Amino acid sequence: MNVMEKGRTGCGALRAADEGSVVELCGWVNRRRDHGGLIFVDLRDNDGVTQVVFDPQHPSFQAAEHLRHEDVLRVRGTVRRRPAGTENPKLATGEIEVGVDELEILNRAQVPPFAVNSDDPVDENLRLEYRYLDLRRSRMQRNLRLRHRIVKAMRDYFDSRDFVEIETPMLMKSTPEGARDYLVPSRLHPGSFYALPQSPQMLKQILMIAGFGRYMQIARCMRDEDLRADRQPEFTQVDVEMSFCTQDDVLEIMESGMRYVWKAVLGVELPPFARLTYDEAIARYGVDKPDLRFGLELSDVGAHFAGTEFGVFASVLGAGGSIVALRYPGGASLSRRDFDALTETAKQFGAKGMVWVAYAADGVKSSASKFLSEAQLAAVRAAANAEEGDAVLLFADARELAYGVAGKMRNEVGDRCSLRDPRAFAFCWVLGFPYLELDEETGKPAPAHHPFTAPAEGQWELMESDPMQMRAQHYDMVLNGYELGSGSIRIHKPEQQRKIFEMLGLSPADVEHRFGFFVRALEYGAPPHGGMALGIDRIAMLACGEENIREVIAFPKNQVGRDLMMEAPSTVPEQLLRDLYLRSTVPADGSR
Repeated sequence: MNVMEKGRTGCGALRAADEGSVVELCGWVNRRRDHGGLIFVDLRDNDGVTQVVFDPQHPSFQAAEHLRHEDVLRVRGTVRRRPAGTENPKLATGEIEVGVDELEILNRAQVPPFAVNSDDPVDENLRLEYRYLDLRRSRMQRNLRLRHRIVKAMRDYFDSRDFVEIETPMLMKSTPEGARDYLVPSRLHPGSFYALPQSPQMLKQILMIAGFGRYMQIARCMRDEDLRADRQPEFTQVDVEMSFCTQDDVLEIMESGMRYVWKAVLGVELPPFARLTYDEAIARYGVDKPDLRFGLELSDVGAHFAGTEFGVFASVLGAGGSIVALRYPGGASLSRRDFDALTETAKQFGAKGMVWVAYAADGVKSSASKFLSEAQLAAVRAAANAEEGDAVLLFADARELAYGVAGKMRNEVGDRCSLRDPRAFAFCWVLGFPYLELDEETGKPAPAHHPFTAPAEGQWELMESDPMQMRAQHYDMVLNGYELGSGSIRIHKPEQQRKIFEMLGLSPADVEHRFGFFVRALEYGAPPHGGMALGIDRIAMLACGEENIREVIAFPKNQVGRDLMMEAPSTVPEQLLRDLYLRSTVPADGSR
């Protein structure tokens, strides 16, 4: 028996062996039923559910007649076996019930706006407004308890590997790392601001300079960026850094850590993680975070259309673009209307159009039949490994765009064909990323990871001649098509760090203002070091089989960044703004 404080028993603890025991239970009314003069209440706490029974002969019966869902009770009674044929095999306590001798109503509850005793779908905004009720539901209880076990397993693992958990500050200097900072005005230093950390990046590197050697932290981070299903403005990551390490050292530590977590928490033995270069991932799957639970590898079939008179393909090939083929298993059974809808989906992913070929038993059909020869159709089929009954989807565009659309459509086809097994876990590493990418807003080169990442061996000389061809010692851990986190080997020499800042267009004054403290630290004997951060929210989401990280966060923001329970963000009194030397320019009605 799970006896709790002062003899109280958990509502999920009792079994047939406890028959005859006098117990005290506390919890919420999960269900109430009147049967033949008896009142049955399923009493729920965080340990489980027990059926308690009120007999008309007991004084508590009259009070039990007026109990409602979510009323809070304390009952005392005797454990007894349920009558034969009334057992509930769905409950761990389903063989027994408690005959109530004493009842105390600890608190009454209003009628809940949705059923707490089921996991039936409820409008998400309503769930977030009444999050304290939503968190009582079994799904959320299960998810957050599993998340707790994941975090505990992480701490146990890194402690066993001699990592030291060190907390870094929440109020720090604004040093943009690819997203907007949340700023905090300083009352004591008018006109100056702290920033909430986007990550502890520079601080954990400084801990390596300080000689700690192996650092980890369950770190809270904030980024003022647009939201999506796997992103929140505040998030939690396991943050790791190591001194005197190679890239392979970091990969071994992090991969072994995830294998330990999956075994300890889920009882799953993970195989060694696949390793792909960035170029391989794009060429085979169209994305740098491939879902390896299914195949459907892409093929560039442009060579089979050399000299084609099909204008769309000819113009793409003439401009140095690609024609990418994707197999659709069983796709030959789709109607033309289905293919039209699929084409619209491709356009939403950025395609200008899509050509399809259906290899049906009664012949080959295509949206571009009059432009494609039998030899070309046969070559496409062979390249895509298509079988009779399959279809092949073709995307023609500049190489990056063609592969990008094909990669998104690969995931779409995987969903439509039920190829993405929610019970499978396909981890992989993606390595060898480009060092730079073009910023979409400015069109200028920007770090693909962050400016503290070291270029790959032999890449420094490209900085002057062809910086866009540089590769980084940067690596991503990917699970089921989600990036769990990124890491890199860091620049540890001050002159090289300054060189990177210079390449990115920062003046010496900019460097001093933003990063002066960090570059100075590098001048005092920084060891070679590297590390990684993994998103705990995404890890928990995938481990729980959820599709949205809000399902594994106790108090998340909604799709537009609002906390509907606390009604935040909100306005503040004018006096508080004056104390901070601030003035709002937003009209009272909130318009802009």
